[in-house]
Amino acid sequence: MITMDLDFADIRAFPPRRYPGLLVIRRVRQDPDSILSVFAPVVPLLETESPEGRLWIIERDKVRIHE
Repeated sequence: MITMDLDFADIRAFPPRRYPGLLVIRRVRQDPDSILSVFAPVVPLLETESPEGRLWIIERDKVRIHE
């Protein structure tokens, strides 16, 4: 699931291992261009990393992955 709802970043409420993958986008601006620009670097990462059972927090300049 890809969302901008930061509640899903709470691993106590949403343990990553219980989900097929949680990708939380953290952005102040929510216009389509801004979202696409922050998500574009994630696409190549999907070729080597699986989001299954993990929480990915996607920010402008980094992706944090939690098991």
